[in-house]
Amino acid sequence: MRKKFLALSLAVIVSAAQVMTVSASKQEQLQQQQAAQAETSAQLDNAKAEIDDLETKKNQITGEIDDLDAQLVVTMASVENLKNEIAEKQTEIEDTQKKLSDAQAEEDEQYEQMKKRIKFLYESGGDNGWAALILEGKDLSSILNQAEYTQKLYKYDRECLQEYMDLVQQVTDYSNQLADEKADLEASEAEQEAQQQSLEEMLEQKKAVSDDYENQIADLNDMAAQYNAVLAEQNAKIQQIQEEIAAEEAAKAAEEARKAEEARQAAEAAEAARQAEAARQAEAEAAASSAANNTTTADNTPSSTGSSTTTTTPSNGGSSYDDSSSSDTSSSDDSSSTGSATGSAIVSYATQFIGNPYVWGGTSLTNGADCSGFIMSVYAHFGYSLPHSSSALRSVGRGVSYAEAQPGDIICYSGHVAIYIGGGAIVHASNERDGIKISSNAAYTTILAVRRVV
Repeated sequence: MRKKFLALSLAVIVSAAQVMTVSASKQEQLQQQQAAQAETSAQLDNAKAEIDDLETKKNQITGEIDDLDAQLVVTMASVENLKNEIAEKQTEIEDTQKKLSDAQAEEDEQYEQMKKRIKFLYESGGDNGWAALILEGKDLSSILNQAEYTQKLYKYDRECLQEYMDLVQQVTDYSNQLADEKADLEASEAEQEAQQQSLEEMLEQKKAVSDDYENQIADLNDMAAQYNAVLAEQNAKIQQIQEEIAAEEAAKAAEEARKAEEARQAAEAAEAARQAEAARQAEAEAAASSAANNTTTADNTPSSTGSSTTTTTPSNGGSSYDDSSSSDTSSSDDSSSTGSATGSAIVSYATQFIGNPYVWGGTSLTNGADCSGFIMSVYAHFGYSLPHSSSALRSVGRGVSYAEAQPGDIICYSGHVAIYIGGGAIVHASNERDGIKISSNAAYTTILAVRRVV
């Protein structure tokens, strides 16, 4: 990522450091700047695309981290519960072991007593005890009572021994059961702790990846900011060059107009001199003719010659100048009006597109146009073919003063054009921030020309 960042930084620096050669024309400078701007815009778009991709990945891994967090909480709760259950089982096992110890102690005591009774019985006669009872001469009732007592004593001892053995077995079984249950709980605890450790490791990995995405996004946002700064500089340079081109074209147009005016004046002077020379020659011929004729003829001829001179000369001179002027005016009007519309209709149509975007070099009224592209497309709707150039639009139609401006007229500024809508307001493709909009003050900056096409 670091290498990519350095490469992008280098691209920005190279793009920002493009310098126009002194010998290049303004148009070449403009083309070079526009190419550099397009390259910077492409790099900015790539950076934004990478940011979007990383944001998507970051959001995805954030979701995975949330899921792992939830699983970890459940696992940790399970581990805690298992620890409590194991502690409870351990308490039960200890209680059971205590019971077993008590039972063993009781067994020992009973066993000792039983041994004493058995010893007493056998020491008192054993198998010969019955004979002793009979020989002693006791009555049958005493003998039976003694025998029954002895039998009950044996039975009691056997029952006590059986109860003890049963108790020991029960305690042992329960102790074994508790031990097995504790072992199971400990195994579950180990499994849950292993799962907890695995989840924690996965969380650390996911968080590390998320942090890396965050760092990449931050780097790319910094890069995008640099691209935007370079674009701003390039746009300013392009605007400066366009203004310089417009100024040069205006100066060139003024110079051509001056030369045309000088040529027209020279032509008029030449025509006047030619007509004066023709008049002089006509007068000289008339004088010579008058001297050669007789007196009667001479009396009539000057009248005829004077009438001819007076009538012909001014008539020819005036007719030639007026026709030429009329022809030039007609030609200018015809060349600038190739369709038919009214200024109000043009304004009504143009204002339909308020709010649509400004796109430098664009001509689409819906998807984006620049100032001259906006006017060109609006007039094209009514059949008028206008140039896609703010400086060239200063020469279309015929010029009027701003005080005479009517709806539909084109207001020309340095590097910008707009459509006058009346009341001192204009509609125009303003800039990338505002797009196509209405401005209430048409004279917000110096007006270079007002052109009427319709």
